[in-house]
Amino acid sequence: THWKHGGIVGVFGYGGGVIGRYSDLQEQFPSIAHFHTMRVNQPASKFYDSDYLRTLCDLWEYRGSGMMNFHGSTGDIIFLGTSTEQLEPIFFELTHVLDQDLGGSGSNLRTPSCCIGKARCEWACYDTQAMCYEMTNNYQDELHRPAFPYKFKFKFDGCPNCCVASIARADMSFIGTWRDNIRIDQKAVQAYIGGEIKPNGGAHAGKDWGKFDIDKEVIALCPTQCMWMEGGKLMIDDKECTRCMHCINVMPQALWPGKDTGVSVLLGAKAPILEGAQMSLLTIPFMKAEPPYDNIKENVIEPVWDWWMEEGKNRERLGELIQRQGITKLMEILKIPAMPQFVKEPRSNPYIFWKEEDVPGGWKRDIQDYRSRHKR
Repeated sequence: THWKHGGIVGVFGYGGGVIGRYSDLQEQFPSIAHFHTMRVNQPASKFYDSDYLRTLCDLWEYRGSGMMNFHGSTGDIIFLGTSTEQLEPIFFELTHVLDQDLGGSGSNLRTPSCCIGKARCEWACYDTQAMCYEMTNNYQDELHRPAFPYKFKFKFDGCPNCCVASIARADMSFIGTWRDNIRIDQKAVQAYIGGEIKPNGGAHAGKDWGKFDIDKEVIALCPTQCMWMEGGKLMIDDKECTRCMHCINVMPQALWPGKDTGVSVLLGAKAPILEGAQMSLLTIPFMKAEPPYDNIKENVIEPVWDWWMEEGKNRERLGELIQRQGITKLMEILKIPAMPQFVKEPRSNPYIFWKEEDVPGGWKRDIQDYRSRHKR
């Protein structure tokens, strides 16, 4: 395109936050010779008041083009178009007056993003805002000083409804889940069946869909077929449940997530870059998520980063490294056991590669002892 022609540009002390845009038609269009983009770190769950938004708009109208994105798919506010001499004044105004930081850009940790969480949602299984805020503050160096092979995204979903689409977009997704049983109010189940409570929170009330049919609309749509009616009661075989949330979404007054809550950690989602697009790999089915989240930082985030920074190629996302070196290597790094969820297809390679510590006696064998057991 006509953009990206020129040098690297940024603010003092940061390697990210500014995406340099220089035109290759500067003489023809001198007013947009520079048209740099700035990323502004959004507050957790994107809570703003109108006065603050007006202040941001006024700042950008004065120092930039006035064009903005609310929000980019990464999560940040995107300031579109300013010149190099305006970067430091904007940065000073944001940080010193508005208490607002720049977001991530380049080969670094991108601005962490979370759903509405416990602020507004009854299904949030952990405090997404607290965790997002903690990781943003704790990993400032990784956010502002690019040292990774390529970009890295955290996203925090409070429940498996996945409102920030972490499972499709984040290198490391934290999705709220529970490991005990779904809570059931049998009276409310009967109220749904009898038509006293509207299904789906009344979301489909604009059209007459007919009488609610629990067999057709809930039980038959369970992906693992783990629900049934027995003696007028709804039964769930919870050990077969995959937490798809469908039954809870349809009957929110009758069913709730369990009380023993935490997060599932998934790795490696991305849009197509070196390889094709891929979804996250369920890596750790359940971890407790409580401040200051040291169990997650020390046992998941930092070991994965150490491996990726050591082994990742330039512009290789974490998912592509897992694809290239294999899930066995990931299991070693995280010290986790193999799980059925890792199996994508039956193995096509007939060879098994042993490690010396897994073989009794190691590699160094006594040939006489071997020949005594294996005659020629």
